[in-house]
Amino acid sequence: MPGTRDLPPLNALRAFEATSRLASVTAAAKELHVTHGAVSRQIRALEGALGQPLFVRQGRGLALTATGQQLRDSAGEAFAQLRDTWARLGRAASERPLVLGCPGSLLARWMIPRLERLRRDLPELRLHLSAQESAFEPGLRGLDAALLLAEPPWPGEWLVQELAPERIGPVLSPQCPAAARLQGRPPEALVGEPLLHTASRPQAWPQWAHAAGVAPGALRYGQGFEHLYYLLEAAVAGLGVAIAPQQLVADDLAAGRLRAPWGFMDTPASWVLATPRRVHDGRTDALAGWLREALDDSAG
Repeated sequence: MPGTRDLPPLNALRAFEATSRLASVTAAAKELHVTHGAVSRQIRALEGALGQPLFVRQGRGLALTATGQQLRDSAGEAFAQLRDTWARLGRAASERPLVLGCPGSLLARWMIPRLERLRRDLPELRLHLSAQESAFEPGLRGLDAALLLAEPPWPGEWLVQELAPERIGPVLSPQCPAAARLQGRPPEALVGEPLLHTASRPQAWPQWAHAAGVAPGALRYGQGFEHLYYLLEAAVAGLGVAIAPQQLVADDLAAGRLRAPWGFMDTPASWVLATPRRVHDGRTDALAGWLREALDDSAG
């Protein structure tokens, strides 16, 4: 009986609403991407739950009963309101900025110089950039996505798309006093040089030394910096040899502000785009594709 449940079967109601609006079971089936028989069964189920017929045969077509007319008016209004609300919510989601968090060094040295290209390639994407100087929260509170250089394991609350491998190597300015002395020398020539370093990536120099066949314990460290951005600015200023991710110095290498005498090597880390597992924003898929292409260009 109708009074035994608060709402009619919603799939059946959807089939009825489409049939009554389009005046055709065939047209309703086409709109709902189901078979003619599936719509007919849903309508029969609705009539069975209600205990009254909703349609009667009229010639080769269907006509609504008085009960059917009442349900059509109510269901039509409800579904129209749902469609309007859904469309409005969809527009609101697409119009609000996508909030992307990334460490300040990545933001300043890589992301900002490519914003014009991003706007040109993805004109529909409104992006709000948020500099993050501390570790990202597992829930990425306040962010729709995070761009970072990191290595697994990832927080369980994240969905992670790997974009590009991290590659690091020593870099120095042609104006650095050590540049002429190190020209054409093997990696071992860095032993004894006061190396610029950063507290945010203490593992970088030892990783490179191990891969290059240099004893990490033989390295000597000079001026330290709190953030990678300042480390790289010091290298550009000719203050010494720094260790750098390849993409972050790509523009400086292309412009001749820095040199990478020994090239770059892979590390266990990657450039990744992390999103909260609790919700999927389709705009991040387009952003991930763009980031992969731009990072690949930077590594060329």
